[in-house]
Amino acid sequence: MKCLVLGHLVKDIIVKGSDRRLRIGGGAYYSSLVLSRFCEVEVWTSIGDDFPAEWLDDIRSFGVDLKIFPSRSTTVYELRYTSPDRELFLRSVAEPLRELPRKGYEMVIMNPVAGEIPPELVKEAVKRFPLVSLDVQGFIRKPLLGKVSQSTLDASFLRSVKVVHADEKEASHLTGFSPGDVEVFLVSRGGEKGTAYFQGRPYEFEPVKADVVDTTGAGDVFLAAFSYFYTSCPFIQSLKRAVAFTALFLERRSVDISADELGELAKNVSVKRV
Repeated sequence: MKCLVLGHLVKDIIVKGSDRRLRIGGGAYYSSLVLSRFCEVEVWTSIGDDFPAEWLDDIRSFGVDLKIFPSRSTTVYELRYTSPDRELFLRSVAEPLRELPRKGYEMVIMNPVAGEIPPELVKEAVKRFPLVSLDVQGFIRKPLLGKVSQSTLDASFLRSVKVVHADEKEASHLTGFSPGDVEVFLVSRGGEKGTAYFQGRPYEFEPVKADVVDTTGAGDVFLAAFSYFYTSCPFIQSLKRAVAFTALFLERRSVDISADELGELAKNVSVKRV
């Protein structure tokens, strides 16, 4: 199975008190790691010359192919942690993505972080590929330098996308859209109970309790895992497996998860019609 992931790879600056460090980030990064366990994965991204070569080598070590569109700068976020809160600042933005491959992918995940995927590209992807999944995060963030804020989004262009993910706050910024406009609409609430809509019908799901220090990438992992499982499993089974996979990833910060342990944990995931 061939899968395509679209979105910026990101340089994250992590600030905790006097400690300051760099690490790779971005929804495309986390989604591609998940899919590398199951598919042939290609990432289309835009980065600058300042993006560390060793990070690209690390992604490729998972078997992920990269198509890189050169940019004058890389997308850089600064994450300032002041317990229990986190502040997010956009420091630079890479060039947007402006094209799609013609064909050859069974699944496409569009996972922008700073407005790099225009709505027109979403509409075109739906026409070309059998399963298109999308995270709304990068569509509602204002791509302006400084402290990150969110704006209301006319989300009518999401109609006919197969799977859409948002957290509860992000979902409140969508207009011109209802859960029944897409086949699956996943609304997560961190470690609390979330809601998944299947053909407009709501189901409540409860995340597995996990020993988690860092939740970065949770939504991206959840979306990618669900999208893959949904290519071959019924909705409820896909949802349970995606919740279980996300919990195991957050505990380990690794996608090295066996089918047996995933299946066992998925049995304990609660999903019910509401």
